[in-house]
Amino acid sequence: MRPEPFDAIILGAGGAGLMCAAVAGRRGRRVLLVDHSDAPGKKILISGGGRCNFTNLHAAPDRFLSANPHFAVSALARYTPADFLGLVERHRIAWHEKTLGQLFCDGSARQIVAMLMDECDRGRVELALGHPVRDIAHNDASFRLAFGARTAEAPALVIATGGPSIPKLGATGFAYDLARRFGLKVVEPRPALVPLTLSREEALFHALSGVSTEVVASAGKAAFREAALFTHRGLSGPAILQISSYWRPGEPISIDFLPEAKPGWLREAKRSTPRAALKTALARRLPERLAEALAERLALAAELANLPDRKLEEAERRLAHWRFTPNGTEGFAKAEVTVGGIATAGLSSKSMAARHLPGLYAIGEAVDVTGWLGGYNFQWAWASGVAAGEAV
Repeated sequence: MRPEPFDAIILGAGGAGLMCAAVAGRRGRRVLLVDHSDAPGKKILISGGGRCNFTNLHAAPDRFLSANPHFAVSALARYTPADFLGLVERHRIAWHEKTLGQLFCDGSARQIVAMLMDECDRGRVELALGHPVRDIAHNDASFRLAFGARTAEAPALVIATGGPSIPKLGATGFAYDLARRFGLKVVEPRPALVPLTLSREEALFHALSGVSTEVVASAGKAAFREAALFTHRGLSGPAILQISSYWRPGEPISIDFLPEAKPGWLREAKRSTPRAALKTALARRLPERLAEALAERLALAAELANLPDRKLEEAERRLAHWRFTPNGTEGFAKAEVTVGGIATAGLSSKSMAARHLPGLYAIGEAVDVTGWLGGYNFQWAWASGVAAGEAV
């Protein structure tokens, strides 16, 4: 039996794959979209608490991590947050800006999946969901795919199967295996936008599980001012998830617990409330349980009046640069995305095409481009999907 002919075969019905298929289909290409999952857009459905943080108004290239920080410039410039927002509004999906440029559906993330599926329908894209890939081969100028009980053939193959983050949704490292098979290199993947874990030596902070406060979290040259959350295993919350993408095992992270505090604020507290304890002064600015834990670690139990100014200055410095050395992360199971992936050195930044093998493309999370928390990774999915969809 001869394989069914298509112009493009796209592997992966996530955000990038759906967008790529829709764009290619609307251009008149005969497109086959294949996924081992029985439903499209599973990551879209759980994002943003079920409301899908579908883009970010500030999605500039400097807010993405990659071994080549310039790779994402072209695709992001050619398909912007305003472009995707225009698509959302054409489908009459109500939306709102939450904070820091993050855009969400007023209703449900299902509206975004339905929108992308509708765009695929308009492009007459053929979907094959719930069909694991059995084999992929490349002969001459075409790719042959065996999936389920069928075979298909096309001159273009798009890898859009994402990374290994959130395996309970079916995520695997399939994209990397396929990339290596066809001669593309892979930057070592690691969990990103993921909670950090602390050792038993930090048990005092484990006891603060559920306490949250606004901080500035830093790792290397990167710093984020958002909420941090203590958990029974370590640290989470937006500031920690952000910094986790930059953190490397064995390195410390720094937390400024009082980003609004001005230098000398403890000396001022000493003058205004000399009989107060340090934990009392801290509790005026921080959650009480956290204030007590920090005061205990600082080992300054005396009243402020009995503490020399140099001790108070040292306490201020520690509170502004509190060092934690995480012993790990909660892994791909809790990571929202993956840092690393298919190396961009082997891809065209304009079309996402492999430089050495005509017809092969890689897009979305499968590629070594990772955005900040807050809709950036979806914008990369849309932009890279459009770039490949316009090229296949």
